[in-house]
Amino acid sequence: MKVNSLMIAAVSVAGGIANAEIHGYPDGPKLPGLPYSVHDPARPQPPVIVPAGAVSVKPPSDAKVLFDGTSLDAWNSAGGGPAQWLVKDGAMIANGKDMQTKESFGAIQLHFEWRAPAGRKVDGQSGGNSGAFLMGLYEVQVLQSHNNPTYPDGQAGALYGQLPPLVNATLPQGEWQSYDIAFEPPVYADGKVTRPAKVTVIHNGIVVQNGESYLGPTQHQKLASYPPTHPETAPLRLQFHGDPMEYRNMWIRPLGKRDQAAPAPAPSAE
Repeated sequence: MKVNSLMIAAVSVAGGIANAEIHGYPDGPKLPGLPYSVHDPARPQPPVIVPAGAVSVKPPSDAKVLFDGTSLDAWNSAGGGPAQWLVKDGAMIANGKDMQTKESFGAIQLHFEWRAPAGRKVDGQSGGNSGAFLMGLYEVQVLQSHNNPTYPDGQAGALYGQLPPLVNATLPQGEWQSYDIAFEPPVYADGKVTRPAKVTVIHNGIVVQNGESYLGPTQHQKLASYPPTHPETAPLRLQFHGDPMEYRNMWIRPLGKRDQAAPAPAPSAE
């Protein structure tokens, strides 16, 4: 997510990085039920752990492949027009502007792998930043967070501006990372939210968001809230934040409902 007019605070960071300068917004709007503001640099840093590595999973039979290493056919530029991202060595590289899927989705299971190129200067929210926006509205932050302190609700695996990850499970820069995400849209009745959007995020095999609720669609420097109306489905959007973040092996599964008959097979062409 974009960051402007940064404030700076000195805090201690879990995992051995002490007294680092953390960019953030200590005077932002307060989060409900918490003593912290949106993008608060003084919010406790998640514990740093060392995962075994990225989890690479082939698409199951009912998945929609969004990127197989060769083609951007599943994507358009956000706002219309051909996708501007680059394809090189089996990865798609963020470029030009945000990109979104041609198809729309609601409740989903999503897998993808990502990395920040080795040797690139990374400092807080700069140098290794992107994001996956579920339904184009709800961001799971993509950020090179290994040895790169930032405000906790803006690091890798965060629900940006809302919830930090339970732990910092980010691998070193230049290594592939994995996200496995399960998402449910909010439920509305009579113009009111009866169940908020929910998400589970697994980062490099580690649960970092466990069935958590979004306060509303993602905002920057603002407190999120739900709009009076909401689409049933919408495209998945990937953010271009000015950094050449790389993605590979991306697939998505719409989540069906229990106790419903499987769709009838398509009639034979013969």
